[in-house]
Amino acid sequence: MSNSEFQRVIVRPVDEYNQKLVSYVHPPNWVNPTPADCYDLVVIGAGTAGLVVAAGAVGLGLGLKVALIEKHLMGGDCLNVGCVPSKCVIRSSRVIGEIWSAKNLGVNVSQFVDVDFPAVMERMRRLRAGISHHDSAERFQKLGVDVFLGSAKFAGSNIVEVGDKTLNFKKAVIATGARAARLSIPGIEEAGYLTNETVFSLIQRPQRLAVIGGGAIGCELAQAFRRLGCEVIVFHRGSHILNKEDADAAQILQNVFLKEKIRLVLNCQMQRVEKTSDGKTLYFSCNGKEDSVTVDEILAGAGRVPNVEGLNLEAVGVEYDRRKGVRVNDYLQTTNPKIFAAGDICMDWKFTHAADAAARIVIKNTLFSPFGLGRYKLSTLVMPWVTYTDPEIAHVGMYEHQAQQKGIEVNTIKINFSAVDRAIADGEEEGFVKILHKKGSDEILGATIVARHAGEMISEVTTAIVNKIGLSKLSSVIHPYPTQAEGIKKAADAYRRTLLTPKTKRFLGLLTKLS
Repeated sequence: MSNSEFQRVIVRPVDEYNQKLVSYVHPPNWVNPTPADCYDLVVIGAGTAGLVVAAGAVGLGLGLKVALIEKHLMGGDCLNVGCVPSKCVIRSSRVIGEIWSAKNLGVNVSQFVDVDFPAVMERMRRLRAGISHHDSAERFQKLGVDVFLGSAKFAGSNIVEVGDKTLNFKKAVIATGARAARLSIPGIEEAGYLTNETVFSLIQRPQRLAVIGGGAIGCELAQAFRRLGCEVIVFHRGSHILNKEDADAAQILQNVFLKEKIRLVLNCQMQRVEKTSDGKTLYFSCNGKEDSVTVDEILAGAGRVPNVEGLNLEAVGVEYDRRKGVRVNDYLQTTNPKIFAAGDICMDWKFTHAADAAARIVIKNTLFSPFGLGRYKLSTLVMPWVTYTDPEIAHVGMYEHQAQQKGIEVNTIKINFSAVDRAIADGEEEGFVKILHKKGSDEILGATIVARHAGEMISEVTTAIVNKIGLSKLSSVIHPYPTQAEGIKKAADAYRRTLLTPKTKRFLGLLTKLS
């Protein structure tokens, strides 16, 4: 493979920060190494899952030979077009949210706020470039990984080809991730639209922005761009945004969106898109009524599809679905026992931390489970997630409807932040802590938290679930006062109060007299 092929990887805009990014995660002067005779592990894809598998395998100090292959940018979606750039932009937008609510806190701020959109995006590019060395080709080479840049495909039962290089392997891991789904709306390809893979290349603010999809990605970016000065309209097929999330949580965010003058078009069916002299016109129907709107840019935030193309999976007996991805069992093993998969390519949980957790399972199951003994299961993971809007919505474990589907009787404890002193002081009373526990037991089955920093709070409940710490013990944990996390303790205390039955009260009364 010639160096000229590497130079085709361009991240726009081509400024000093994106050039620095590329120099780390797909250096144009990279020379692929001479392959080892046989690799213990060949990892295809250098996103989160692939990076963790490769670094974890060589980091054990056992002299394992590991190859890592990436055709585009090391670091995958998270570094380049996902978590890192989106959270940088969201951080800037939160300043505007604070300014909008300043008057409620007794601080008078001028109504005119000058948002320097190019500076916001430049800051994002600068920070992303600064972080990128962690995922760099050079760093992984120094760790002891053979890094190959180029497209990989299986060429035999134990062979992967990268350009003119042939890699023999004992085990392989597919970690090629997923990408934004193409929209099937007539005319939208001709009109052009943005996805999470291109929106962070913007250098000028679109005055009018349509967001198609009211899921997590759509909601996060819709709110961020609204606060940065765009007129935003969200199109969503469901009756409310985040329709897969806790209904109470979604309703709070929906009310915030309306308050921030984000236009919501719900129960919507997109009909077609036309490019006009004034922008891009979207034609749609809503509750049987047809309408249209013209915008400057369209952002698609609806769905992901797995990157299975070009791998020649048929040659090695790996079954896959173009919509769901590579088929794996609970041990993340594909239909070929020597080949595993991890991350967005095969999992419903499309989160960076889920890919990280899956990669650790793959390390154990590929390298330290002789004859299949002691293997780890994907189904044992307790997976939290966060929608990074303002307020954030964090969840872990079951929802009530899921418990009902499994025939589990549950009770729900809900503590509104209007009853939490720190939330009142912060002017953030709208959220809540909701904990689902097994009926007749203090076993925690799930939780949803809505708060400005809900993502920082959910780990306490996740820890409790993983370590089988019930609400009774959680009630005994001392929480600093005043903090919003006290809402979790209040929920645990509320459970303890349910134990005060008339019989228990009589017994406690007797103890009081004897004392």
